[in-house]
Amino acid sequence: MKHVVLILFLLITLTGKAQTNPIHLIPQPVDVKPLTGKFLLTKTTVISYTQPQSRSVAEMLAEKLSTPTGYGFKARQGRVTSGKTAAPGSIELSLNTTPSAQLGNEGYTLEVSPRAVKLSANQPAGLYYGMQTLLQLFPKEMASKTLAQSTWSAPCVQITDYPRFGWRGVMLDVSRHFFPKEDVKRFIDEIAQLKYNTFHWHLTDDQGWRIEIKSLPKLTQVGAWRVPRVGKFGQLEAPRPGEAPTDGGFYTQDDIREIVRYAQERNVTIVPEIDVPGHSMAAIAAYPELSCTRDTSTKVNPGSNFAEWFGNGTFKMFIDNTLNPSDENVYVFLDKVFTEVAQLFPNSYIHAGGDECYKGYWEKDPGCQALMQKMNMKNVEELQGYFMKRVEQILKRKGKKLIGWDEILEGGIAPEATVMSWRGIKGGIEAAHLGHNVVMTPSQYVYIDLMQGDPTLDPPIYSTVRLKTSYNFEPVPEGIDPKFILGGQANLWTEAINTISHAEYMTYPRAWALADVYWSPKDSKNWAAFVPRMETQFGRADQAGINYARSAYDPMVTTVLKGDKLVATLDAEIPDLDIFYTIDDSVPGQYSPKYSTPIEIPEGPVTLRVITYRAGKPIGRMLTLKRDELKKRVK
Repeated sequence: MKHVVLILFLLITLTGKAQTNPIHLIPQPVDVKPLTGKFLLTKTTVISYTQPQSRSVAEMLAEKLSTPTGYGFKARQGRVTSGKTAAPGSIELSLNTTPSAQLGNEGYTLEVSPRAVKLSANQPAGLYYGMQTLLQLFPKEMASKTLAQSTWSAPCVQITDYPRFGWRGVMLDVSRHFFPKEDVKRFIDEIAQLKYNTFHWHLTDDQGWRIEIKSLPKLTQVGAWRVPRVGKFGQLEAPRPGEAPTDGGFYTQDDIREIVRYAQERNVTIVPEIDVPGHSMAAIAAYPELSCTRDTSTKVNPGSNFAEWFGNGTFKMFIDNTLNPSDENVYVFLDKVFTEVAQLFPNSYIHAGGDECYKGYWEKDPGCQALMQKMNMKNVEELQGYFMKRVEQILKRKGKKLIGWDEILEGGIAPEATVMSWRGIKGGIEAAHLGHNVVMTPSQYVYIDLMQGDPTLDPPIYSTVRLKTSYNFEPVPEGIDPKFILGGQANLWTEAINTISHAEYMTYPRAWALADVYWSPKDSKNWAAFVPRMETQFGRADQAGINYARSAYDPMVTTVLKGDKLVATLDAEIPDLDIFYTIDDSVPGQYSPKYSTPIEIPEGPVTLRVITYRAGKPIGRMLTLKRDELKKRVK
């Protein structure tokens, strides 16, 4: 009898664990109801779709399930149900005959039972996002791109899910460093798996023009290439006379079409950016007559310094990188560019930049001054307003809408423009008050090219955006009508990033956190609950060969002066980590002093060393800071 009781106890315990096993998904769905049991994927599992519009998603699911399992699934059309009962071992994708208002165009319902999986949505996009959720329910080995070994089961669950925002984006800058076509497709595929639906493609800047414009061949013959340099961007040597520009590349129009199709298959809209009137050095190197100075010695910038920044947001350019707003030939040029861009990208938006436009050369140019006098302009900011309004009219003639960085508010915003607010949320608030749509992308939350860890551990950049900071971002400011906030996006500028591996390191896990921000309900946000979901995603990324940062485990050190005493406070983003430290030149570990209260740093040649542990094992990188460095951190 005792043995029977013990067996029953073990069965109840194990069953309970199975029922309470956490379901870790990114982004967090709207509603998740765990059920008892699991669905087992086998060689005999049937994948079916009920309408022709669902075929592409079903075939993609079959391929993704086949790659790691080796089962060779094929999707087939037709129901595998008898009445309301699904056939054993089946996965069925269906579009709702009566659309659900709750689900909208991108929502879905997913029911996993021991017998079958049923995924339904109003539109194929919803099926696609439901497929991504289903794939995350299987073991991490399901993310492998080669044959893997696992028990291919998914926990039983009922999920109802739909996005909070319609614009969920990630920007990739390919001007500062060129990324080959296959890298761009890889990046799009990765963000699509996280239910991002917008890929903002920064195609032109001072460091390279990356899109073929057939009517203006020098844009890529000249503008796509610069002299090779290695080192810290902004401190590199300028081009030498006669030096060959061999570093760079561009996308042909066939490349663009291929990437657009690839994105469309993954429900990702590509928003191309042609950055004007500033950030145009690559275009001016090809066609110097477009600038006020008409300097024929202008070269594509290789990462050398050509500006002085004054710390208050103002700056001075040493080289003219700005189009001439008073020259009608500039608008003829832009009409040619946007004609071909509009034909390549089927979405409604074209991003026209508008940021960091230096107007010093405009102030000295007779043509600009004559235009200002003719138009009764009070300042050169109004020249940019005039320019952007002209751009908007060009785009409207192509059937496109203008979106630009928040500087387009200065000098008078174009009537129907959408604003991308990057200098904080102030520009977005102003635009919304004026009745303009806004994409919130403030640098202090979503610039994922900025440091995510301590500057002594990661390559130092001018500022930091911690993972937890990104997770805590709220796109809708208080007092703003949410109808004007289309959503938000993460921005990856690549001055210091020249490989897809490094791009991934900077993107993840911050893009995982922001996936929650843009998709999940506002009231579902819970940092402590996000951490285990992130850690599950680490395992999936390992299987998929995706690079990511573990900076959130690293210790954080801040200092203050209390009188003449230097005091250090230690912390970590991840909750419940143990922090150990030393100031005696020994290596810290679990037998060193454990941090509990702020530490007074003695005078003299002292070095503070700090490391984080979890469950008796080191988990973060060791931080080593001399006393002089600690003093510099005093706030």
